[in-house]
Amino acid sequence: MEYVFKAENISFSYYTLQGEQNVLKDISFGIKQGEFVSIAGPSGCGKSTMLSIMAGLIKPQNGKTKTKDGLKTGYMLQQDYLFEWRSVFSNALLGAEIKGTITEETKEYAKSLFEKYGLTEFMYKKPSALSGGMRQRAALIRTLVPKPDILLLDEPFSALDYQNRLNVSREISSIIKKENKTAVMVTHDISEAISVSDRVIVFSKIPAVIKNEFEIDMPYDSLRRDNPKFTKYFNEIWKELQ
Repeated sequence: MEYVFKAENISFSYYTLQGEQNVLKDISFGIKQGEFVSIAGPSGCGKSTMLSIMAGLIKPQNGKTKTKDGLKTGYMLQQDYLFEWRSVFSNALLGAEIKGTITEETKEYAKSLFEKYGLTEFMYKKPSALSGGMRQRAALIRTLVPKPDILLLDEPFSALDYQNRLNVSREISSIIKKENKTAVMVTHDISEAISVSDRVIVFSKIPAVIKNEFEIDMPYDSLRRDNPKFTKYFNEIWKELQ
């Protein structure tokens, strides 16, 4: 299977008044076309920094990244950042508007996503009319409108309460699978990582190294959390994090 992204011996440090803080140390991994990969690890271990490097927002001090030619990246942040003075639909078109690439085809594609994922009646309402789960769906639609090849998800469910988090993570991951997108999500929630991923990469505390990788060999469906293998994976990943 083709790799769309590779990290090769990535190291990164921040510089503060207190001195140099090593964050990532000799990180190497690849992401295959169509994979949903989670990067799990303790809070503050450099997961989001790795995502920023993947997005090209910052450059590593050492090592390099390789991407498929013409790779288009979509980035979904922890907060939905839907602007209240715009309709939900115009929020979804914001990326295309900034790039000056809005066309009738873009609008029709956005409308098809709203219809497909149950938000048609809220398209022209303000974001305050949406529940937390609906806001995350709208934020994902905004990320999908430019038709990215790979989605980078920075703890996208962390702002939700536990019950909503379970439901929305299942919804969002199902949408990503239906759209046949490659995705990388960072999370410190082991259960969340196992429930949505094809593979989980485990980071250590900083300076982060890759402690282990786990191929999640379970059917991708709503019953995954009830599978006996779920507890096995949870315990193995938990052990790596201790």
